[in-house]
Amino acid sequence: MLLILYSAAVVYWMFIGFGRVVHPDGPLQYNLEPLRTIKLYFDLDNGVPFSGRLVNLLGNVAVFIPFGLLLPLLKKRLNSMFGLTLHMALWILLLESMQMLLRVGSFDIDDLLLNLLGVWIGYIFLHLAWGKSLN
Repeated sequence: MLLILYSAAVVYWMFIGFGRVVHPDGPLQYNLEPLRTIKLYFDLDNGVPFSGRLVNLLGNVAVFIPFGLLLPLLKKRLNSMFGLTLHMALWILLLESMQMLLRVGSFDIDDLLLNLLGVWIGYIFLHLAWGKSLN
């Protein structure tokens, strides 16, 4: 139940929260170049406020940590790094694509990478807490 509620909150944040506005006439926005956006946030001369950098970098990681913690407890096939990564990568790709197609955000490959980093951190925490070796 906790995972369902948390998932609903993540979907809300990705499609409605943070002042998102639908831009029905705007172009589809996307970034397919890995690390392009991440490098932008580390460029201190680009005018992006510190809070924006923090939300985009740490927020994209932190929000997915609970999935790495909870999913392996609920589904045995997700108790391997490979299985969990494949499962979550497909879901994140779907969510990122929907943000772009619904024009409430962009598809950014760097978001996928940061989100997966969060999943992996959660997975590592889970296995450290349970004293299990990582698969």
